[in-house]
Amino acid sequence: QVQLVESGGGLVQAGDSLRLSCAASGRTFRTYDMGWFRQRPGTEREFVAAIRWGGGRTYYADSVKGRFTISRDDVKNTAVYLQMNSLKPEDTAVYYCAAAVTIPTMGAGYWGQGTQVTVSS
Repeated sequence: QVQLVESGGGLVQAGDSLRLSCAASGRTFRTYDMGWFRQRPGTEREFVAAIRWGGGRTYYADSVKGRFTISRDDVKNTAVYLQMNSLKPEDTAVYYCAAAVTIPTMGAGYWGQGTQVTVSS
């Protein structure tokens, strides 16, 4: 079992940066592929980024490539991060941390409660 708690969301202006954090607990966290998803207003939840266990390969949605960076700390904090730069109004969404992400289908076995990110123009 894995518990996930996101933080770091907020209201920013276009062009600003935010860093989302996801604190993870559970014995098997370090063996899970982890990811971030988002749900924009009026749309279904969509994949944003994923990272293999062991901090290896990363994957990004085309819409965030070059602007967002996913990373993880399996040793000290057991956390996953999403650095978001050059934010755009269309990045406004509830962002969810996910564990046991299935690659390449981009499903997940565990979800956090979500954190709101709002980007004003």
